[in-house]
Amino acid sequence: MSPAAIPVTVLTGFLGAGKTTLLRHMLKAEHGLRLAVIENEFSTAPIDGQLLGDDPVKLVTLANGCLCCSILGELEKALLLLLEKLDKGELAFERLVIECTGLADPAPVAQTFLSTPELSERYRLDGIVTLVDAVNAERHLSETIAQAQVGFADLILLSKTDLAVAGSVEALRARLQRINRRASIQAVEHGRIELATLLDLRGFDFEPRPTRGLMLRPLAPVANKPDRIQTLVLESAEAIDAQRLSAFIEGLLGRFGNALLRYKGVLAVAGEPQRLVFQGVLRLYSFDWGSEWGVDEPRESVLVFIGDDLPEQEIRQGFAELTQPG
Repeated sequence: MSPAAIPVTVLTGFLGAGKTTLLRHMLKAEHGLRLAVIENEFSTAPIDGQLLGDDPVKLVTLANGCLCCSILGELEKALLLLLEKLDKGELAFERLVIECTGLADPAPVAQTFLSTPELSERYRLDGIVTLVDAVNAERHLSETIAQAQVGFADLILLSKTDLAVAGSVEALRARLQRINRRASIQAVEHGRIELATLLDLRGFDFEPRPTRGLMLRPLAPVANKPDRIQTLVLESAEAIDAQRLSAFIEGLLGRFGNALLRYKGVLAVAGEPQRLVFQGVLRLYSFDWGSEWGVDEPRESVLVFIGDDLPEQEIRQGFAELTQPG
């Protein structure tokens, strides 16, 4: 990936959560950035206010230099077209935002960038932002896809909090934290939010951070039946055997790959001076060596899985065996 790779923000959320309102604010705000927005063809209120007709890709340049791209075809083709026009000097943009439809799974979008070499060299997947409608969240979160959208998120934005019943917003925050302990949660009013909040999330970076840098949020007690999508945190203060780790991960992916929405971790491997950084989306994952452990730094391993109905006790037992003597 080039240092000058274009940062990409994926915007998701259930129907009516306020994605288009947020996009309008992003395009009109006085931020001085040249944004390109790829809008899904199934949006009920296209940003340019026009039907696409038969054009597979439609580009509209706004007065402030921002760009709207509506597509009927494959996302990959639209991304390559933007790069072609950028290289020819026909377009100019610094960041890209992709809006998913309300019923869409954001995983294929993320995988497009992670698995396509030409795209991963020119674009940098920065983070997934999920909007949640605070008024209708209870109904929406009864749908597994809505829970999955929360599970994929690096940042969760609560909309319509001013219209929600008193006390329900805090209960919703607690529920969202149980689903996704990695993501921060912030309120957004009528799409208005500081653009800096949405950018540079670095959700898919392999930055060598301490294990506590995963920034897990504390949990409130579960009041009702747990959601299908939940966060599973595995921790160990013992060095991990590399061969067993490989077998453990391969086994998880083989059995539960489609249920592992997002996962990330920092691992202390036996005999290795550097921390091992690990992350993935569904069955697509990567390892990389990070910085060396400090002399007096606790060599702690933390793995965070956000998944769909995972067998927690079985996975915990498998992880515990990674540190046991042969």
